[in-house]
Amino acid sequence: MPLLEPKPEVLRPGAARTPSPDRVPDVRATGTPEPLRGELTALLGPEKVLWTVSDLVKYASDASPYRFVPQVVVVPQDIDDISAILSYAHGNGREVVFRAAGTSLNGQAQGEDILVDVRHHWAGIEVLDDGARARIRPGTTVMRANATLARYGRLLGPDPASAIACTIGGVVANNASGMTAGTTRNSYRTVASLTFVLPSGTVVDTADPAADELLAHAEPQLCEGLLALKAEIEADAALTARIRAKYEIKNTNGYRLDAFLDGSTPVQILRGLMVGSEGTLGFISEVVFDTLPLDRKVSSALLFFPSLTAAAAAVPRFNEAGAIAVELMDGNTLRASVSVRGVPADWAGLPKETAALLVEFRAPDEPGQEAYERAAATVVEGLDLVAPVASVTNEFTGEAKVISGYWKARKAFVTAVGGARPSGTTLITEDFAVPPSLLADACEALLGLQAAHGFDAAVAGHAAHGNLHFLLAFDAAKPSDVDRYAAFMDDFCRLTVERFDGSLKAEHATGRNIAPFLELEWGPKATELMWRTKQVIDPDGVLAPRIVLDRDPKAHLRGLKTIPEVELIADPCIECGFCEPTCPSHDLTTSPRQRIVLRREMMRQPGGSPVETGLLDAYGYEAVDTCAGDSTCKLACPVGIDTGAMMKDFRHQRHSPREERIAALTARNFRAVEASARLAVAAADRIGDRLLETVTGLARKAVRPDLVPEWLPEIPGAAPRKLPRTSRVGASAVYYPACVNRIFGGPDGHRGPSLPQAVVAVSARAGKPVWIPGDVAGTCCATIWHSKGYDEGNAVMANRIVEAAWGWTAGGKLPLVVDASSCALGIAHEVVPCLTEDNRELHRELTVVDSLVWAADELLPELTILRKTGSAVLHPTCSMQHLGDVEQLRTVAEACAQEVVVPDDAGCCAFAGDRGMLHKELTASATAKEAAEVNSREYDAYLSANRMCEIGMDRATGRAYHSVLMELERATRP
Repeated sequence: MPLLEPKPEVLRPGAARTPSPDRVPDVRATGTPEPLRGELTALLGPEKVLWTVSDLVKYASDASPYRFVPQVVVVPQDIDDISAILSYAHGNGREVVFRAAGTSLNGQAQGEDILVDVRHHWAGIEVLDDGARARIRPGTTVMRANATLARYGRLLGPDPASAIACTIGGVVANNASGMTAGTTRNSYRTVASLTFVLPSGTVVDTADPAADELLAHAEPQLCEGLLALKAEIEADAALTARIRAKYEIKNTNGYRLDAFLDGSTPVQILRGLMVGSEGTLGFISEVVFDTLPLDRKVSSALLFFPSLTAAAAAVPRFNEAGAIAVELMDGNTLRASVSVRGVPADWAGLPKETAALLVEFRAPDEPGQEAYERAAATVVEGLDLVAPVASVTNEFTGEAKVISGYWKARKAFVTAVGGARPSGTTLITEDFAVPPSLLADACEALLGLQAAHGFDAAVAGHAAHGNLHFLLAFDAAKPSDVDRYAAFMDDFCRLTVERFDGSLKAEHATGRNIAPFLELEWGPKATELMWRTKQVIDPDGVLAPRIVLDRDPKAHLRGLKTIPEVELIADPCIECGFCEPTCPSHDLTTSPRQRIVLRREMMRQPGGSPVETGLLDAYGYEAVDTCAGDSTCKLACPVGIDTGAMMKDFRHQRHSPREERIAALTARNFRAVEASARLAVAAADRIGDRLLETVTGLARKAVRPDLVPEWLPEIPGAAPRKLPRTSRVGASAVYYPACVNRIFGGPDGHRGPSLPQAVVAVSARAGKPVWIPGDVAGTCCATIWHSKGYDEGNAVMANRIVEAAWGWTAGGKLPLVVDASSCALGIAHEVVPCLTEDNRELHRELTVVDSLVWAADELLPELTILRKTGSAVLHPTCSMQHLGDVEQLRTVAEACAQEVVVPDDAGCCAFAGDRGMLHKELTASATAKEAAEVNSREYDAYLSANRMCEIGMDRATGRAYHSVLMELERATRP
């Protein structure tokens, strides 16, 4: 064991705990049992079988209120692996559930036997017919697909609120729709063709002209069974009419019976049935969508009403005016959304009875937009709107930033309201639809039902389509709360069906919580047809049992998960998974959601249990060490949960007092440390990479991999020993070269000025000279200590840099320009919690400016571009995301290059200062997709604005990245 290896015991929860009824039992502590583990390992290979107790717990939770621990998790790479898994399941009496993003709200992504992860290895999009169609793999997120299609002026029809995280496979398998899709733009209507694997292992491509012939040869009984069901349905006029009527409004409850009416052949019928089948009829391996025009002329308004019913009553008027979206939010939703970044704080003071409609019109051109705006104005004139708080305008706008804020608040419905729920409670999200003309009555009835059962619920929905969502919070550990929820569900389902003839699931699919009520909505004849459909396609019941069809009237009460309290920063998490696509480690070890899920399972366990011990043993590397600490999870999370901050705190807890003292000593003597580091880097050029890799590798084994960085060949040579000479007299700003740019030079082979020289030169050319203080050596933004959880060292340097900056800038009279985005973020924001009260006052007077902003806003208007490079690819860093500087990066780059590209898969590189040298596998995993996209073609320049991130991208791509400020200097050089 390395000398300073931290003990897992340090992170063992210390609070007294009562074991939860749904805790993982001790018998599961050893993970996947034999022979299951051994057989699947032999079949697929060890890298495709996840079997430890930590693996199983990570996959036991999704965005739903349910929790089921699988026996094993497998990670297939291709259709051959899928077929092998299905064949194994058939031969061994096993059950299989497919899971992609885990954003489903009804437990569809959970299994109790073999769980198949189809997010890893299953992403990709191919644009067809100049954007009119797109071939998309099931692990691709909706947002990622739309990013590619936007270049062609197209987008997908389905637009669920979870687009940042949900994947195409789940969207099609649940027939998820969203804000604008309704019944005409959803997957059922816009899927051109599917490729899927049947439970038997047969692969069907519905676009193949010979598909029916091939299927008839491979599966004759299946074909006969489907055609027999079709004939039976079509022979029953009343049933046929009922089926057609059910899909006049949004409906995803049960199997899509109109597939038998719309399809004339077995393959066509299967194509329809697969949409909304929730993984119970087959695995969708590829989807070809018919895309829709991306109308860019947008007008939106957030209109406030005195009551929910008043808002609902206005919906038909906007529908008639041509609105593409009319979204409803009640008072609880509006008030809870103040936790979302950018939402006006005064919404917290809205009266409880207030409601709002988010109304949007989209047009292809200005005349169309003007026509819609006139129609909208006419509607608004006839409404009795209210303005309970100052931020309410009740006006239509075309301003993109304002519109984005409206939608951010609306899309955060589940997470924002869920995050505001009482600690320790489980969140239930329900989704139903009624004819739009009955929406106002349905709202009133729902509010009365919630009150009768003691629920203070939140209501929102796609009002244009009669589709409402509401949330319920209760304690799943209390039988009385579960009974209250059960009674509510009985009354709610009867109300929806018997009074409104509505859909019990409009877009979230049946799942586990509505399966017992399927027959209530559809009646015995149609429900039995669904059971027979399942029997024809999956006669052995291999795929996802109990998810769509379940005869147990209490199935929706089985597997409800408790939510034990954890660290305060993570306690609001509802496990929605929005954070996962942005997390650099999500393909390597764990995602932010999984870090919290694992922590919650520790809290469910009695202290010292074998399960808790097994989780702790894995948590150090899988959760703490391989967290990049970039906090992009905070940006993706609608309620701003910063799991990165929690991991930094865990790092602090693992430090010994000796380590903390050494870190603080390093901060106090950083001038000497900085000089030594620069000399070491300079010496490394003469020593050679191979020897340095060997020496650091041995040191890592002897001391601790998370303390000793590994030498990487991509590490550049030393920076010039002296910084450029500048004058304080006449300076427009104080220029602070970050310590990384005082230690490391530019990329190997770079000809031209260093970054500090470039910043000084280009500022002078713009007539805005900068001054570099003579005593910057020995100062730092404190991120070195902050990211590793060294609290005392962090405080030492944070206070030092603020005091120095205040003096340099003459008490804040000049801006402080920082040439690394992460350092700008550190000085502007991250140092604040560590400052003394006096230094917080000094900090408030400082204006910290990222060099990107300085260049884009202050220098570019005064510069003459003399030459441009041909093409440039950008790497926006996570710090730029936090600072909101990405557009400035693009602005400066567009001044320097004729073509500028930001990769669709751009994300945090996870180099994170030196984390990429401590765990190089983290950066390799985090950058894999972006690197592949970058290397798909040649560029003339590879640009970013943070030296360590540039080194990380050098390593990932084999290209030489440099600062966009250096490129700007070249472009303006006389």
